[in-house]
Amino acid sequence: MKIKVCGMRSPENIDALMRLQPDYMGLIFYAKSPRHVGDLQMTDLQNMPDNLIKTGVFVNEDIAVIISLIERFALGAVQLHGNESPALCVQLRSKVTVLKAFGVDENFNFDTLNDYAGSVDYFLFDTKTVTHGGSGQTFNWQVLENYKLNVPFFLSGGLSLENLENIKHIKHPAFYGVDLNSRFEIQPGLKDTDKLSEAFKILRD
Repeated sequence: MKIKVCGMRSPENIDALMRLQPDYMGLIFYAKSPRHVGDLQMTDLQNMPDNLIKTGVFVNEDIAVIISLIERFALGAVQLHGNESPALCVQLRSKVTVLKAFGVDENFNFDTLNDYAGSVDYFLFDTKTVTHGGSGQTFNWQVLENYKLNVPFFLSGGLSLENLENIKHIKHPAFYGVDLNSRFEIQPGLKDTDKLSEAFKILRD
């Protein structure tokens, strides 16, 4: 089970997170997000372990801007939450790992993913909202049974200490990892590392 912690922006908070050894760390470059990286600089990220994948989160951003930030922050992956096309995903995939996020509800049509199957490395299934993630709400995980592709996926949306044990019962063969965010926060962009430590123990037990 891979663990991604998203919405980091405080250097001290990031240092504390590193002691838990997450697999992925999300930096949000979407200006409208309350978890936007703000004034975070590459110099704040100098002590990252080599096996940590820094992941830039974008929503309908211009590809030139994305590439510039990939280079500036030495990103290993991008997570795309907007209407990004398969062609754009292919362009970025030549540089980094690509996660394409989709908001899921009871009526989600998983056939819409078919065009992306050869264009991305992972899907990320989040709760469908108007805010492009970070809602703290879950969706009905049973709908994941309708997902038939082989592209591995991350599960996001309202994951918390109260429901992580239930996640361990998801047996979908493509289930790859989890994305922890708003339910582990003291305030937007500041994680409660004590809660995260408990979560890591549950998921890695």
